[in-house]
Amino acid sequence: MDIDNTDIAHSHTGKSLEEVNSSVETNHPSWLKRVFAFAGPAYLVSVGYMDPGNWATDLEGGSRFGYALIWVILMSNLMAILLQTLSARLGIVTGKDLAQACRSEYSKLTVKALWLLCEIAIAACDLAEILGTIIGLNLLFGLPLLWGALVTLFDTFLLLAIQRLGMRKMEAFILSLIMVIAGGFIVNLFLAKPDWGAALTGLTPTLPVGSVYIILGIIGATVMPHNLYLHSALVQTRHVARDVDSKARACRYNLFDSAIALNAAFFVNAAILILAAAVFYRNGIVVTEIQQAHQMLDQLLGSKVAPVAFGLALLAAGQSSTLTGTLAGQIVMEGFVHIRLRPYLRRLLTRSVALLPAVAVIWISGDKGTYQLLILSQVVLSLQLPFAIIPLVHFTSDKLKMGSFANAWWIKILAWGTSAIIIVLNGKLVFDQLTEWVSGDLPKLFSVSACGLAILLTIFLVYITVLPWIRGERPWRTGKPVGGAAVVEKIETRHVRHIAAALGHDDSDPVIVSHAMTLAKSEKALLTLIHVVDSAPARIYTHEAYDEHSREDEQYMNEIAEELRAAGMAVEIALTYGEPAKALSTFVKSHGVDMLIMGAHGHRLLGDLLWGETVDPVRHLVKIPILVVR
Repeated sequence: MDIDNTDIAHSHTGKSLEEVNSSVETNHPSWLKRVFAFAGPAYLVSVGYMDPGNWATDLEGGSRFGYALIWVILMSNLMAILLQTLSARLGIVTGKDLAQACRSEYSKLTVKALWLLCEIAIAACDLAEILGTIIGLNLLFGLPLLWGALVTLFDTFLLLAIQRLGMRKMEAFILSLIMVIAGGFIVNLFLAKPDWGAALTGLTPTLPVGSVYIILGIIGATVMPHNLYLHSALVQTRHVARDVDSKARACRYNLFDSAIALNAAFFVNAAILILAAAVFYRNGIVVTEIQQAHQMLDQLLGSKVAPVAFGLALLAAGQSSTLTGTLAGQIVMEGFVHIRLRPYLRRLLTRSVALLPAVAVIWISGDKGTYQLLILSQVVLSLQLPFAIIPLVHFTSDKLKMGSFANAWWIKILAWGTSAIIIVLNGKLVFDQLTEWVSGDLPKLFSVSACGLAILLTIFLVYITVLPWIRGERPWRTGKPVGGAAVVEKIETRHVRHIAAALGHDDSDPVIVSHAMTLAKSEKALLTLIHVVDSAPARIYTHEAYDEHSREDEQYMNEIAEELRAAGMAVEIALTYGEPAKALSTFVKSHGVDMLIMGAHGHRLLGDLLWGETVDPVRHLVKIPILVVR
């Protein structure tokens, strides 16, 4: 099946992002050229760490707690560098992205559950991107929020067009958007004149009262689960030889790439929080809407430049995250359940799911509702994080899967420590939220359902955590072969014992007999010369219409058979009657023919209408090979 001409198709080779897999050459003699060849995947990943969801959590964190939570952004960034490095290493060493690895490791039921959770996270991420674009359009151009929602339904097609230009051009486009975001905050920080001494003290961990929800939101906005799936696939766009030295070199270059790109994301996130602390916290204002922040920048900084720079950066953040969200959705669906949608269908599906709550909240609550929805989307991402991190840490620690690239003991400690921090924070948030719901005025059915779901997810998390330790290290479970491997697996040697050659008593017969003789001799097969008598009487009376025409055909066939027998071949003749396609297919099925040789008369539309056609109908009626000669 040609995936370019179908709306839905199964993946062919099983490779991540098959159309761009190994498309970027990295084997350059110059060290600098090799660095630039590997640069790119981490920048695509980094846009997810500065998307509009980060803005909501960072703005509220800075305006509510001042500089006190900068340490959370730094910790989240260090977590991100560690986890993205492990993700890149998984893709480089094993040739599998994280979703494919999960499919090779777990049962079908577990895989589907992980896929569902990941799709929820991608929808939450896309929700943040939608809201960021909607708000950015509103701030810059005064476009009503609901009209902005309509624009976001179609803006993704522009980015899909950019994707078709190739991986390097897409990476360049994303990098240009990152520069717009960074430039916007450089301008605003210059105008805000923050207290840099106080900002440095914010690197010391503290836990202000009531900050857990925002801390969890910051972590969820920074360490994004779908980015782990995305990075493990994007690194495979680089052509890397499968020897150990080449893999080790690729891992080093990708570590360098990740450190630079994600530290750029740290700068953006820290800049948002510092800006909020310097402008809003200093004036005793708690930001509850992004639009509120935009409007007050003008008043508090006394400059028209600040809100414009803010709006442009927000719009760039929403647009850049949209493209990476599309790629992540494609990778997750192909990797987990081996289903491939056309990019525009995949994009429309994700966007439609995310648009529903966005439009509903805008309709009911307006600006304030969009802001709260942004923060909630980041908490949803954080709740899904353990279900991506734990398999990643298990896979990269397994020597039978990773060989010499398996995690060292100190990396295991850091990775499991990161996982523990995220799980504990998640547990704290879930417990607090459930307690509030149970003790509140919500319907009992809702509270009981929420508690039941939390218990099921906890059991599932324990299961995927403990299972690899119980059964120990093991190589990847061999899945159903795809691509060329699937074809080779089904190949078997077949002997041709009986060949039938359909003669038409016309000028094409010499060519048909020539091919039939060649094949029959090489296979030492029985050759049947078959002719269909299709005169008007024969079509009505079949074999009872043994008229002069039939006798001429029989004599003609016998003469050819005698000559072939004289050449040492096993030959027999057969006369059949009636409609040619039906008569030939009936003979083939009833006489155990292994191969049929036919002549094509070369007619086109008018000729087929006048004289009929035989080859195509026969091809659909029989299940044996047909050799068509002219």
